[in-house]
Formats: sequence, structure tokens, C-alpha cells
Amino acid sequence: MSSFPDNLQINSAKTFLLCLMLGLFSGCATTKSPSGSQEATNKADPYENINRKIYRFNDSVDDYVAKPITDTYKFITPDFMETGVSNFFNNLKTINVVLNDALQAKFEQSGRDTGRFLMNSTLGLGGLFDVAKTVGFEQNDEDFEQTLAVWGVPRGSYLVLPLLGPITTRGISGAVFDAAANPASYIGAPIQVISLLNARANAEGALKFIDEASLDPYVFTRESFLQWRTHLATDGKTDASSDLMDIDAELLEDDQANGKKTDAKNGMLIKQPLSSGIVPNTKANAAPALDASKNKNTLQLLPPESLDNHNKSTDNALNIQESTKKEVTAPLKN
Repeated sequence: MSSFPDNLQINSAKTFLLCLMLGLFSGCATTKSPSGSQEATNKADPYENINRKIYRFNDSVDDYVAKPITDTYKFITPDFMETGVSNFFNNLKTINVVLNDALQAKFEQSGRDTGRFLMNSTLGLGGLFDVAKTVGFEQNDEDFEQTLAVWGVPRGSYLVLPLLGPITTRGISGAVFDAAANPASYIGAPIQVISLLNARANAEGALKFIDEASLDPYVFTRESFLQWRTHLATDGKTDASSDLMDIDAELLEDDQANGKKTDAKNGMLIKQPLSSGIVPNTKANAAPALDASKNKNTLQLLPPESLDNHNKSTDNALNIQESTKKEVTAPLKN
């Protein structure tokens, strides 16, 4: 399975695995989706036929070239050295993060990331040790593609590049900028080879997860990649908004299915009262302080005196019924 290019790698394997698990459900569903969903997918991936061929080519190269080399690298390299190499390249990438923080007007975050870079570059011996994380400076993930998204540049089509893997048309220009701003691009070929090996080694768990968990690895990779890029570009706000819309839709469906009935006599639409004394807000019983047109799911509490009057009326009716019964049965007893 082809890995993402180094400047597109996720800094944390756990974060990428989470995105992949989210993509698992959408990816599997896409293979069985109706024509409407298929049209939406084709809009995001209009070159799917070509992309699939390149994907299979990258997969073969990864299986027969990249993976054996990476396995050898992991076998001969101690764990602490692998961690140090990852920290070193992540620290260099922080320069990109700081630049894109400023371009996105995230000045407070830019200051923290600058402090993180300076601390790891000095106390962390050139970034080999992530000292900043121990004092609360978490690593952020910003790149120029996210900056373009903040500036309003459309995402464009999904593409699979030979040897590089998935990307979008917006991400191509972003990747060029990030590569130019990354000092690792100018260190030398041996360091760049180590950087690629490190990136492939970090992606091992995610790639294995794709092979084992997905029905269609291509769809799975595409959906998880696009969701991950959207999550980064919006700082997670899109996911939260989508969840709230789903919850609201479910509440509306439940309300329509269980809370309404039609009066056969006058055809007026009413809602069934609940046993707790809470009834849905309708035109007949809406509280003056609340505007039902603004919130269709607004509920109104019956005033306590209304419940008391209802109970008293019920008691009086029962007493009258009992008195009438006694008057009727009295002559019979005599």
C-alpha cells in the first residue's frame, strides 16, 4: 500500500487510525450506495478509473520495494533511535507549522509553536528529544493546503500521484510550498532517504489496518484521507456541526413519528400529552413568552394550578357519579 508523502504524513499514528476508522464506515457504505451518493462520490473523484490504476501501481511498489526496505530499517534500528529520528523531522516540520499559523492568523498558536521549536532545538538536542511536550507544548499540524482552505480556495478533485499517493488539486500547490519551506529538503539526499523511511515506518500500522479492515482499500483510503483533510482544514468544526445536524434530524423524525396525531372531528393537528404533565407546544397552548415558530421542538410545562383544577374537576365528577349511584340503588334496598 502506498504511503502518503512526507509532508502529508500524520504526525501521530493514533490520529490517522482514528480517521481511518471513521472512513471505514463511509468507505464500505460507498460500495453499496445508491445512485445519488455515487454521483456525489464521482464529483469528488472524477478520475477514479485512472486513480485506481495508479493506486494499484503504488501498492505493488510498496509491497515489493518500500515495505521490505522499511522492515529492514525497523529491524536494525533500536526503538529509541526511531523515536529520535521521528522527533528530529517533526521538529524541522514545526517551521512549516509556524509559517502557516501566521498565514492563518493564528498568532497565539504561532507563538506557542515557536516556543516549542526553540525548546526542542536547544534543550532537545536539535529535536531528537521532544522536551516541549513534557511541559505542555503539544504539536500542532498545519500546512499550506490548510492555509489555502482558510483563504477559501476550493479543495478540487481527489488524485492519486505515482509513488506519492493521495492528494487533492489544492494540495499539490500546498505540498510544493511546504517542501520549499522545510529545511529537510535542503539537507541532502541521505537525510531525505531517512525521512522517507521514517514516514513509511510511521504509516505501517495505518496501512496494515487498511488491508485488514476494508472491503475496498481504494475507497477506504480515499474517504479517510478526504475526511482527515477536512478535519484539519476546519479544526474539527465540521465534524461537530455534522453531528449536531444528525442529532437534530433524529429528534425531528422521532417527533413526527410519535408526537403527532390528527383529530378526526375537526382535522386540527395536535400533539399527545405526556404522562409527566409536559405537552408539546402548539398554537392552542403555546406560552406567550415563547415563539413556537422559532423552535419546533419547544415544550411547555403545564402550570401547577391547571393540574390542580384538572384534578379537582375529576374528583367532583367522581363524587357526583357516586351520589347518583347511591340515589338510584337506595329504593331497591328498601
